[in-house]
Amino acid sequence: MSDLGLTAGVVLVDKPVGPTSFRMVQQVRRAVGIKKVGHAGTLDPFASGLLVICISRPATRLISQLMAGDKEYVGVIRLGQETDTLDSQGAIVAQQAVPALDRPEIEACLASFGGLQWQQPPRFSALKHKGKPLYYYARKGIVVEKEPRQITISALECTYYNEEYLHIRVVCSKGTYIRTLAADIGRSLGCGAYLQQLRRTRSGPFHVNNAVDGSLLAERDAAGQLLKGHILSVEEALATLTGPEQD
Repeated sequence: MSDLGLTAGVVLVDKPVGPTSFRMVQQVRRAVGIKKVGHAGTLDPFASGLLVICISRPATRLISQLMAGDKEYVGVIRLGQETDTLDSQGAIVAQQAVPALDRPEIEACLASFGGLQWQQPPRFSALKHKGKPLYYYARKGIVVEKEPRQITISALECTYYNEEYLHIRVVCSKGTYIRTLAADIGRSLGCGAYLQQLRRTRSGPFHVNNAVDGSLLAERDAAGQLLKGHILSVEEALATLTGPEQD
């Protein structure tokens, strides 16, 4: 039993930009006093938004089920530049002028990425090769390419556009790399692009609006009280999973 009298559960955390997903797991582990804690789907350090964190073995056994649902993201794509990591954390490797684009052109481009398709995982990712993540090899200049994976884009829309910045909303299947999608959109528009900002707003039926502010978990004295009352029991999490999803 944990310091909070908890035996198992699921907590929704709104991860801030900066910490790794593993760091957020560590903070929850410390706050609840239970060693067996894991997350249902990572977020890169530069990204923010919903992390579904499972506490104790009865909850961590649900991770594959919790990861199976569609994900929803909002993001900002920087047009006219490409980076080696496909996001804002990498070095710029190409730059070109952004053509004059109107809304119908942008919407036609985004529509072409809808539905079932194959996506090449990025070289800078946590996918494993011979026991090590791909970014380990990429940082050493070793090219390792994984086989393309089948994904589904259920919704992809432009929410705002201003010359070099394209704001999007995406609903997609698990395993989709929004960084790769951003780079592909840039190539399709003829100017290149990288993912500048990313925020996960939903994972399956769980929404970030119901999440605990992850920036407050670093406060040791307050973390336990912050989580108290926000942890779903395993039964509540399962009931939520079997309820209707929204897109």
